[in-house]
Amino acid sequence: MVKDHLHVVTLPWSAFGHMLPFFQLSIALAKSGVHVSFVSTPRNIQRLPKIPPSLATLIDLIEFPLPKLQNGVLTEGAEATVDISLDKVEYFKVAYDLLQTPFKQFIAEQLPDWIIVDFCAHWAVEIAQEYNVGLVLFTVMSAASSIFLGLPPRYVFLSDQKPAWPSLESLTKPPEWVNFPSSVAWREYEAPFVHACLYTKDASGLSDAARISKVLRACNALAIRSCKEFEGEYLNLHEKMMGKPVISVGLLPRERNETSKITDGSWRKIFEWLDKQVPKSFVFVVFGSECKLSKEQVYEIAYGLELSLVPFLWALRKPFWAADEGDILPSGFSSRTFDKGMVCFGWAPQMEILAHPSIGGSLNASLLVDKGLAVEVERGQDGSFDRDGIAKALRLAMVSDEGEAFRVRAREAAVIFGDENLHQQFYIGRFVEYLKHGLTKHE
Repeated sequence: MVKDHLHVVTLPWSAFGHMLPFFQLSIALAKSGVHVSFVSTPRNIQRLPKIPPSLATLIDLIEFPLPKLQNGVLTEGAEATVDISLDKVEYFKVAYDLLQTPFKQFIAEQLPDWIIVDFCAHWAVEIAQEYNVGLVLFTVMSAASSIFLGLPPRYVFLSDQKPAWPSLESLTKPPEWVNFPSSVAWREYEAPFVHACLYTKDASGLSDAARISKVLRACNALAIRSCKEFEGEYLNLHEKMMGKPVISVGLLPRERNETSKITDGSWRKIFEWLDKQVPKSFVFVVFGSECKLSKEQVYEIAYGLELSLVPFLWALRKPFWAADEGDILPSGFSSRTFDKGMVCFGWAPQMEILAHPSIGGSLNASLLVDKGLAVEVERGQDGSFDRDGIAKALRLAMVSDEGEAFRVRAREAAVIFGDENLHQQFYIGRFVEYLKHGLTKHE
């Protein structure tokens, strides 16, 4: 049955690397006329970008207070993973799972057409089934990374079957069902942590693999934040092997309004400074909100930037180990590099910075080496990196003749990444068609 007026509920995991893509998806759906209820906790919703006034009647921000744990292991105001240390995440999942009670009540009252859920909320499966609501798993991972979700019917883990990844070694090479050249796999130094995260039961009594597999097995469709222009071979593979609709929703670029201005005072001054710089001369250094750098790592990045002589803008969140901003950087770093770059602490308007004419590249924790779009920083067997490796990668990517091919491909990819018509009209349009009809146009 065709639905003309859809109501969709989106429920992300409480990490900004998940909430922001879910929020961007909600915005994109609202642009297509879909009524969206975005569910999270009060402080998280306060920290989201503002909803465009033109979409205010189509998006409801639903606040459910994060339940408190009796042991007091979570501090007051800790509502996202960025607010806690890594060892507290398992207890955070316990609190997150308690959101199922108000969420179930909300679904019972609203009876939406669809729930779009993240990997963590395994309990949404029973809620969707009880109230006959469609369920979509939206993965914020790339299509390439999502191949490690596993081959149906096993997926990553089912309690009555063997794990899809029985050993550390099995994670360090592309899965056997990838039938084209690919180097996408976990590094040897990453595999122990990833394997433990997947298969270790934490304080919630579940492993992440069990959560993911339960939602994957029950959902009506899998939605992936990607596009065929960038990851066509991986998306085609998902469609062949998943056994249910796999829908790419595009890359969800933020709307670029040329008349919009940064209103934050400190960032306004930074943009005025960037306006005076040579086009394509700066590298923007930023790490995801979930990336918690050690003191040694921050120092090596700082010294690497200094050695590279490449102009930079570095957006850096205050680490847990630093008492204040003055404790973060190596002594004398700011005075030695004042004519080459700038370090800004806290939140950064990343899309606006990357779109600025002075930015010629970016350095972050996930380099797109397999697509020939980036240079990988050399690492030791334990995953460590040093200043010399960072300086070498920066010079190669930004200034050397050898790196020109990377820069050309990056500029070509930027055209695809920023094509709002492609991502909104085509990919989101196809997704909305699926939500209305229960199938995509090509089906």
